[in-house]
Amino acid sequence: MTVTGRIVAEFRAGWLAFVRRRTAVFFTFLFPVILIVIFGALVRTGTGGLFSEPPAYYVPGYLAVVVLFTPLSRVSSTVARHREDRRFEKLSTTPLTRYEWLLAQSLVNVVLVGAACVVVLAIALVLTGAEIVVSPLLVPFVALGAVLFCGVGALLGRLAGSQDGAVAASNAIGLPLLFLSETFVPPAMLPVWFRPAIALSPLTYFARGARAAVLGEPGWGSSLLVLAVLAVVAFGLGAALLPWRS
Repeated sequence: MTVTGRIVAEFRAGWLAFVRRRTAVFFTFLFPVILIVIFGALVRTGTGGLFSEPPAYYVPGYLAVVVLFTPLSRVSSTVARHREDRRFEKLSTTPLTRYEWLLAQSLVNVVLVGAACVVVLAIALVLTGAEIVVSPLLVPFVALGAVLFCGVGALLGRLAGSQDGAVAASNAIGLPLLFLSETFVPPAMLPVWFRPAIALSPLTYFARGARAAVLGEPGWGSSLLVLAVLAVVAFGLGAALLPWRS
């Protein structure tokens, strides 16, 4: 079997594993919608206080929920489960390499995250009335963001002691990143001493670039470049440290 054939076969297996888990489907598509309903339709953005920015400002934040949590939780729990079931040891006896395995999982997540982002974007526009540019630049930002957090998820799954530990770790890391990465909380509302730390979050570059894209503003190029570099590094480290046995 060729490299492409192995990746396609693993992609199909990963896709079927996702659609058979109703809980995973629910949280992938409906959790960000719940946030839109709460923040955009009930609390109302652009009315002062914590949500003082116009509705369009928060659209990248809604997308970030999917880009962050879907690959982070799915890949970390999958790696931990495969390690516990000793499936990686079995896979290591096949021609499939660890890089091909993670690439297939990343492609599954890119498709899932992309589909979920389309749904989230449509609902956000309807419920919040945000005036944005539906830019094709969102495609590389979403794809690179998904790959980046697949790599981080693989690292978490490698380090966590169990599947439950991997899920807990992904939530413990994901929740602070979600609100401290220029997504829902503007930097001006954070303490001055904390603001430099925002640049340490990989999600910041997704939010900055996606916001520039949907608002039709310049400056998205540098964010896309940083996101691409981080995605390559995270993917490489995540694949190299998979608990593979040769």
